[in-house]
Parts: sequence; C-alpha cells; structure tokens
Amino acid sequence: MFTPKYPTPDTAPAPAQSAPVPAATAPAPVVPAPARPVVQLTPGSALALAAGGGAVVLVVGAVLVSLLLAVAITGVSVAVCAVVLRSLVKDLNNHR
Repeated sequence: MFTPKYPTPDTAPAPAQSAPVPAATAPAPVVPAPARPVVQLTPGSALALAAGGGAVVLVVGAVLVSLLLAVAITGVSVAVCAVVLRSLVKDLNNHR
C-alpha cells in the first residue's frame, strides 16, 4: 500500500552521433542572457502595488498607535494608583 510506484524506464535508443562540423563554418555567437530580468509594471500592477503599500502603512500605523495607547493607559493607571496609595499612607499617618 505504501510502496512507491516508479515509472517504467525509458527504452528509447541513444541519439546517433552527428558528423563533425566542417572547419569553414564557425559556430553562432552566443548572446549572454541579462543578469536580471526586466520588470515592466502595467497600470494595473502599479495600482495593486500602491494599494498594497498603502494597506501595509495603515496596518503598521494602527499597530503603533495601539501600542502607544496601551503605554499611555498603563502610565495613567500607575499614576492614579500612586496618588491613591499616597493618600492612604498620609491618612494612616494622621490617625496615629
């Protein structure tokens, strides 16, 4: 059930050796392929790229704003706790 099934081997005969090229004909020059492919942007792909970039900016901005808001809320709550504790300690010292 789990044994692999291999395709049958190719039984075609090997290609015959061709006759040597006469010395009078030179091989065609080989044009090297460009190192990097050329990217051509169509109007539709440029629009999609701009929309994707805008979406990334919006998402990153929302994450950063939410992190800043979380830090601000934490700071305010710590400050309120400090004021309440200071008031409790002051009242405790006044009643003695």
